[in-house]
Amino acid sequence: MLRILLLLLIIVRNGVQMAINLHTCLTMVPVEIRKDKKHYIVEDKFSGEFYEMPEVCIEAIQLIILGEQLGDIERKLKRRFPQEEVNLLDFVTQLLKLDLIDQVDGIKVEKQEKQKESLGFLWISPQAGKLFFNKFTYPFYITFFLLNIVLFITFPSLLPHHEDIFVLDVMVINVPLWMSFTFLLVLVHEFGHILAMRAHNLPTKLEVGHRLFFVVLETDMSSVWKLAPKDRNVLYLAGLCFDNVILFTALIIQLLIPSGHEFMSGLMSLFVFDVVLRMIYQCCFYLKTDLYYVFENVTGCYNLMENALQAIRKQLSFLKSKSSEQVSFISERKTITIYAIFYFIGIAISIALYFIFYIPEVIHAGKQLLPGFGMAPTSLAFWDAVLFSLQISIFLLLLLYSYWKKYRRIKV
Repeated sequence: MLRILLLLLIIVRNGVQMAINLHTCLTMVPVEIRKDKKHYIVEDKFSGEFYEMPEVCIEAIQLIILGEQLGDIERKLKRRFPQEEVNLLDFVTQLLKLDLIDQVDGIKVEKQEKQKESLGFLWISPQAGKLFFNKFTYPFYITFFLLNIVLFITFPSLLPHHEDIFVLDVMVINVPLWMSFTFLLVLVHEFGHILAMRAHNLPTKLEVGHRLFFVVLETDMSSVWKLAPKDRNVLYLAGLCFDNVILFTALIIQLLIPSGHEFMSGLMSLFVFDVVLRMIYQCCFYLKTDLYYVFENVTGCYNLMENALQAIRKQLSFLKSKSSEQVSFISERKTITIYAIFYFIGIAISIALYFIFYIPEVIHAGKQLLPGFGMAPTSLAFWDAVLFSLQISIFLLLLLYSYWKKYRRIKV
């Protein structure tokens, strides 16, 4: 909604003062506008950033592009949208904050240039992506998901256990083994996203990120907003599609492995453990998982986490809201409430996973390693404990790097 705020706007950029009034004509930076489920998506062609706006804002932008004065635009919008509180000066304030205004009455608006992020993987042809993601492959991915559920119900022994990560008795080997397999499986998951992006001829890139205390790989899917809403879900679910194929393969191999092949069986159990837990984490919407973005896309309500946190702060008096600005549309209030419920369910799932899997793993590892520190430096147990500690330190450094990169980006 455009709110009434100012009758005259004075802006100062690089020491140059410019007055904006209802007789002002503006020039916008190149933008592309796409219809979405409920509102519109505006793409800044220079920076590659996307913004969601209602129809009244889009109409205002189109009239600005035609070169009309703000006063004339305001009168037209009031006639066409009588239910809205329209004030073009207020709207221009928002456009200036987003760096979408290029000139004011022919005077260049000096602003810090935003560099468009360089995305890649263009060496993967769209045809290659379409081999894995097309109307014929989608039923197969759904079938794998259903078969995995049937296998777990039929053979409960296949369900993951916290000791599945300890394939060997030597801890210093278990950690790199687990981390190597996790990295491989996460890479396959992210490559599913990459192939789905390339199937639509969209560029992307792979980054190091984190989820809570876990270092992860992340596929940049910012250009997904170029697609219609109905085409986005496949891109969000592409990683889970590959996960289900891997999980089905590991479960079948476990069932077919003859007794006595403990090492191979242990490796398959490690596969199952890693994939299943990562799939469960997809239900933790407070982490902005793939399923979180599917939920956003299906409802057509974006920035759900930010809006839900703002709503939660308003309900809990001991939490101060970071901003009093209304960032959600009134029509989205019900969806935000539903998401807030999922938000707390996700937190409960995370806590349960820690008590069921991660805390028992730490206790088991501690029982195995602590005695080693008291042994002679020539013993295997001593070096097992020392090298294991070194591996954990490297993991923590990667995690700290991920947090540092995140907060540096926010600061900038």
